[in-house]
Amino acid sequence: MFRGNFDKNTQLEIRPPWAKAEEQFTDLCSRCNDCIKACPEEIIVTGSGKFPVVDFKKGGCTFCHQCVDACQSNAFNDITQQPWGIKIAIQDNCLSKIGVVCQSCSDVCEQNVIQFSLQMGGVPSIKLNTQKCTGCGFCVDVCPKNSISIKPKVGKALPSPSDEKDIKSFVV
Repeated sequence: MFRGNFDKNTQLEIRPPWAKAEEQFTDLCSRCNDCIKACPEEIIVTGSGKFPVVDFKKGGCTFCHQCVDACQSNAFNDITQQPWGIKIAIQDNCLSKIGVVCQSCSDVCEQNVIQFSLQMGGVPSIKLNTQKCTGCGFCVDVCPKNSISIKPKVGKALPSPSDEKDIKSFVV
């Protein structure tokens, strides 16, 4: 029986926090929806192949690990590990990038990943410190222009020391 996502044109989906690597997760997950039912934030939904995915447009993750606790098929890693390997990006249609003052994303970012630097006579510039980002996703749902995306790091469920170049601070 085929269990994974075989459509190469499909955007990579974000599995719930602490999900094992994609191939292992899809092999182990029974698609029982227990993790979906357990999520108090209701951000875990049914994705392609009826596997659970996180929809940050519904809100953010509090890392309560109720999804992990509900899983009976051992599809999740231990909660002492990093919850996932994802990266954040801010698109060019961000209001601040087009000259409109908006800081909705930084207002909800408890980790201060998204910061705005004042510019003399202009709109504050955006700086991301992705090394601090937990991947909670609260910034995604509050963005009025849907300019923030969170995507899985290709081929990885969890960050590793080799990802160092992906998690350095950068200015967008």
